[in-house]
Amino acid sequence: MRQRKKDGSRVGGLSTGTVEVIVAAVLFGVGLVVIRDSQRLGAGWGSDGPQSGYFPYYIGLLICFSASATTCQALFGRLRGGNVFVEGKQLKQILAVLAPAAVYVGLIHLLGVYVSSAFYIAFFMTWLGRYSVAKAVAAGVSVSVILFLMFEKWFAVPLPKGPIERVLGL
Repeated sequence: MRQRKKDGSRVGGLSTGTVEVIVAAVLFGVGLVVIRDSQRLGAGWGSDGPQSGYFPYYIGLLICFSASATTCQALFGRLRGGNVFVEGKQLKQILAVLAPAAVYVGLIHLLGVYVSSAFYIAFFMTWLGRYSVAKAVAAGVSVSVILFLMFEKWFAVPLPKGPIERVLGL
């Protein structure tokens, strides 16, 4: 049964069944990765007992089986279809946070965690928080400097650095 607004028009967005199939497909992929890597490690029984990948292999099989069962239930079960999981407006709000977060993760590899974090904080403060660029840049740089001092100096835990930190000799 499709959800409807008070005026009788349909509510647009992703259905619960569609989201269940997407999540199940992602989990099935995770299960396949676990199975493949377990086979690389050795998923059998050795002369001294189970090999390194023995238990993870079966966990991967269980993940794949569960994802398949979820897909079948979403496609053929009695509660399939119908309800809207997330409306279009809500999905836009989710993507407004998810897309920049994905870019941030990608930038960590190129620019390092500290510069990427400064950009990420400043971007969100100006875009969603409507702060001035000066305040946003000041906050982004301040947080990154504090994180650098905390992790690199106090805890002695190096985080990924980019070309700017290398040029500065950090």
